[in-house]
Amino acid sequence: MKRYFLAIALALLVPAAQGLAADLPVKAPVKHAAAVNWTGWYVGISGGADWGRFSQTNTVTGVSNGFFNQTGGLVGGTAGYNWQMSNWVLGLETDLSWTKLTGTQMCGPASAFVCTTEMRAFGTLRGRVGVALLDNVLIYGTGGLAYGRISATRNVNATESADWRAGWTVGGGAEVMLAPQWSAKVEYLYATFPGTATTYIVTTSNTPVAATERNVSIVRAGVNFHF
Repeated sequence: MKRYFLAIALALLVPAAQGLAADLPVKAPVKHAAAVNWTGWYVGISGGADWGRFSQTNTVTGVSNGFFNQTGGLVGGTAGYNWQMSNWVLGLETDLSWTKLTGTQMCGPASAFVCTTEMRAFGTLRGRVGVALLDNVLIYGTGGLAYGRISATRNVNATESADWRAGWTVGGGAEVMLAPQWSAKVEYLYATFPGTATTYIVTTSNTPVAATERNVSIVRAGVNFHF
């Protein structure tokens, strides 16, 4: 008799349990964030600090007081394109910034005057080679052409000259994709400009004075928008 009632109970409970299981909510599968793909165009803005070294030389006597320090800041815009292949990211980038990288020295007879050399604009055209270490973190090295508008003068009896000059640059940085289409970066660049940057004239003696621009370091941060 017990077996008979047990059989009846099982016959009633099994379909009920199956129906209850069908009514229970099913946990949705976990959705994983899509890996960042760095391929594509981007534009951005950046700003930071720069410092360098300059000298001025009397081209008639060959006299120079040596190199002096410059300091300043810069702000500008950036544009570029990336190609991602597996974890490797190759790119081309150009930028142009306003800067006021300025230095002064005492100069002239008995060091009675103040001579100034200043870089007023700085730009680059560079290649980039990077590695995507994480889904959203890019570490890169960079190098290529640097160019700047460099001016020089002295405070008394002199013209002011300003010329665009080309040089080279190398550096590196890190970029993080913070949100879809938006990234932030920090980078360091070293640049130098071989030869004479610009030449002004001491008007009382018609003497050309050559200014040079060397060892420019730039540390800047920026934000990019990716198309």
